[in-house]
Amino acid sequence: MKLQDAVKKETVYVAAGTAAGTAVMILAFYALSRVMPESVPFHSGVILGGICGCAVAVLNFFLMAVTVQKVANTEDQDTAYRTMKLSYRNRMLLQLLWVIVAIAVPVFQFAAGILPLMIPSLVIKAKGVFMNRGGSAE
Repeated sequence: MKLQDAVKKETVYVAAGTAAGTAVMILAFYALSRVMPESVPFHSGVILGGICGCAVAVLNFFLMAVTVQKVANTEDQDTAYRTMKLSYRNRMLLQLLWVIVAIAVPVFQFAAGILPLMIPSLVIKAKGVFMNRGGSAE
């Protein structure tokens, strides 16, 4: 299956936004660690957790976009529904597995690993807000 340009474009947009949001999160961890060093740690686990969490978040979006592309070309509604349902389940399991790893493996700072999973949703909503204002989000 050939990826549609829209899938590529949106994935790049979400990846860039998620990377930027993750960078802001890492900077926030750094700033908070300077103000409250005993409460907010800053070490390599924050950066590693953020990078891995960002990668999982972008992968989740990409897999969803590919599934939507596939379903859009499916004429049978039952098959389309089952495909979307299976994709959703598998993507949620992927994220759950990452959350468990981020919490259980000491090399990751768990909050820094989990927070990037929420960023793609914020990026997509922000794009929608800016597009509805009549401006271009490109």
